[in-house]
Amino acid sequence: EGQAGGVDYSLIEVTEAPKKDEIVKEEVMNKESGGKNYLNNKEVGVRKKLQETAFFYPHLVTNQDGEITFTFTAPEALTRWKLMTFAHTKDMHYGLAEKEVVTQKELMIQSNAPRFLREGDTLYFTARVTNLKDTVQSGTAKLDLFNAENNKSLDDLLGGSEQLQNFSLGKKENKSLSWKLIVPYGGVQAVTWRLTAATDSSTDGEEGLVPVLTNSQLVTESMPIELNGHEKKDLVFKGLEENNSTTLRHHKLTFEFTSDPVWYAVLSLPYLMEYEYDCLEQTFSKYFANSMAEYLVNSDPKIKQVFERWKKDGRDSLKSNLMKNQELKNIILEETPWLYDAKDEKVSRQKLTELFDIIKLADRKAENEKRLQQAQLWDGGWPWFDQMVSSPYISKHIIAGLGHLDKLNIIKIRGNRDLWKTLSRAIEYCDNDVYKEYKALMAMRGITEDLPVDEQIIHYLYVRSYFMDVPLKAEYQKVFDFWNKKAEEQWLSKSKYMQGMIALSAYRQGNKQLAQQIISSIKENAVISDEMGMYFKENQGWYWFDAPIERQSLIIEAFNEISKDTVSIDLMKKWLLKQKQTANWGTTRATTEACYALMLRGTNWMSDAKLPEVKIGGQNLEISASETETGTGYIKTSWDGDKVTRDMAKVQVKNNNSTFAWGAMHWQYFEQMDKIEAANTQLSLKKQVFLEIDDKQGKKLVPINEKNVLKPGDKLKVRIELKADRDMEYIHMKDMRASGFEPENVLSEYKYQDGLWYYESTKDAATNFFIEHLTKGTYVFEYPLRVVYRGAFSNGITTVQCMYAPEFSSHSNAVRLRVE
Repeated sequence: EGQAGGVDYSLIEVTEAPKKDEIVKEEVMNKESGGKNYLNNKEVGVRKKLQETAFFYPHLVTNQDGEITFTFTAPEALTRWKLMTFAHTKDMHYGLAEKEVVTQKELMIQSNAPRFLREGDTLYFTARVTNLKDTVQSGTAKLDLFNAENNKSLDDLLGGSEQLQNFSLGKKENKSLSWKLIVPYGGVQAVTWRLTAATDSSTDGEEGLVPVLTNSQLVTESMPIELNGHEKKDLVFKGLEENNSTTLRHHKLTFEFTSDPVWYAVLSLPYLMEYEYDCLEQTFSKYFANSMAEYLVNSDPKIKQVFERWKKDGRDSLKSNLMKNQELKNIILEETPWLYDAKDEKVSRQKLTELFDIIKLADRKAENEKRLQQAQLWDGGWPWFDQMVSSPYISKHIIAGLGHLDKLNIIKIRGNRDLWKTLSRAIEYCDNDVYKEYKALMAMRGITEDLPVDEQIIHYLYVRSYFMDVPLKAEYQKVFDFWNKKAEEQWLSKSKYMQGMIALSAYRQGNKQLAQQIISSIKENAVISDEMGMYFKENQGWYWFDAPIERQSLIIEAFNEISKDTVSIDLMKKWLLKQKQTANWGTTRATTEACYALMLRGTNWMSDAKLPEVKIGGQNLEISASETETGTGYIKTSWDGDKVTRDMAKVQVKNNNSTFAWGAMHWQYFEQMDKIEAANTQLSLKKQVFLEIDDKQGKKLVPINEKNVLKPGDKLKVRIELKADRDMEYIHMKDMRASGFEPENVLSEYKYQDGLWYYESTKDAATNFFIEHLTKGTYVFEYPLRVVYRGAFSNGITTVQCMYAPEFSSHSNAVRLRVE
């Protein structure tokens, strides 16, 4: 909306502030009641994002008769455009016009490509060829297939179908064509398809990309390697040496070694930055990773030297169709995250260079900070997922994470006015939540000597201790003091995780004697060994306060701040490093906590290192100084699956430094999904697919198995039965979908049924269910599908897992479905 020449007009909605100096000149005619023409000129800066939005920007011209001509640029598509115009004068005389613009060709071929393919499936790729002429057209249609990574032909996937098909179309006629695709196991991770149709006088074509999802589960096994100064060890990777599965397919073998554990934190940051689920905990994990990466690149010259050297290699290896196509990338990250595991170290380094680009880091950090601010609810808390209610635990986790970044001087939170305001509101939400719980407890039980302080309260005291300069209201202060006293009285009966939190809270409030007493007690109860370092034997459960990685990281923080016991800190870091998987510590929450603990350095780990001597499978690993990272000695080498042999299970490493050195061997392999049997643990799953049919009594559900034959257009109902034998928190259930089927529930939303609130998220290849609180019992989830393609498909499995305790998981069996 704007004003020029005394006349109001309204033409185009510009939803974003101009970012570039692109000028569009709009000549606008407004007609008053007297018939006088006004020609108003305006220059508007616009940001052209034609392929990301549905907007187009027209050029308007009038002639002497008052006629308006529109010239506009729109994304290429053979479709129908609806153009609506509205003009009015200052005294609200107005005019309306509505036109339709059809973009089409005399001969058109239009694909019906699937969202994805799955290994082992057979699918009929369909297309429609249309003749819009008043005469007969005859010609040929062709389907070409290429490997999206290297552009090599994949026509052998056509499974006997003729690549070239003849067609003859009468006046205004269309016809369906199909090609049979047989998707092989391994070797192809994404397919570029190209459809062309041609007659003597007309041509048309389409091209697109489809990811190929594995029909196997990716399994990762790790063998930690730890050496004292100048120590030599002979190791055997027993999992690799002793596995005799006939269906196992090697994916990758990776060896990494360094004398600086900070590099393990650095190399885990991409996992946090790219994690696929957009809950608030993981939004904060991305903010944490971007903040830490930006800080490391700017503050540590050795790390900066590494990334500067990587940049000199160029970035051509990243410029592939897989990286350019955002929609394809999203499916890959959700379903096949191993696609971006590099096939050689140069590509791996280029990927890290992209993620650690200082400009992009700043942009992503600002974007995630804005997301945190926008997702904060009216009461100051953060939910787990959008549309959920505020979660006390998630809110406290984010506040504590901001406290970690502030402690490390990575961000100056008190100097960021907007973020400080957001944080203050969240702290007040936590104060109020504890206050309400206290009032409810007093109304029910009253103040008694044996009133226990629980884990949620201890977590609150620990989180609050980071920001004691945020004032407590008088009524909140009374409750805080009450629980603080209870925690200090009852610390001896609590777990080591909770003891560490109580110690830090007491220390920050000036009770240093109690804090030292707790630290001494924790140390007395620790297990210390040459192999594992220093750790604690406690039960591992499905609640957030049972998590071992987070417990170890918290105790490292307590020792670092209270006792300054560098020997114990280094031994605890040793145990922490041994728990690391290929790119993370199992979960985003555990990874952020572990990265924070490693950044709290005990001894000065960052020192120039000598190269180790390594033998793998009896062969010397050639390591040149140029291949190691400047000043850190970090090395990493990978072998693709076809080069992995049983002999490589034997590893010999010699540490040529006087300090501790760390490393690991990671073996990744696939096991076929169709051979996976249902597993029953504390959680159990049963998955069924039904065909919905109409009969005289109404709708009827018929169970489907491998013997049933479906047809395109059939409506199916997926039913999942979930049983839990105890209460649990933060559950993620994922139901995989066959590539030949389409979901009818396309909108993600917060739902309620049978006493259970959950968030249902529909993605391209699966439907996800996120449950914040799961009480003991049996629950049934259902959603509809529609059969779209002919073929034979694996329907995949359903998995369920505690998101922050991934050891507690279960899965259903897989079913193959036929469509004819």
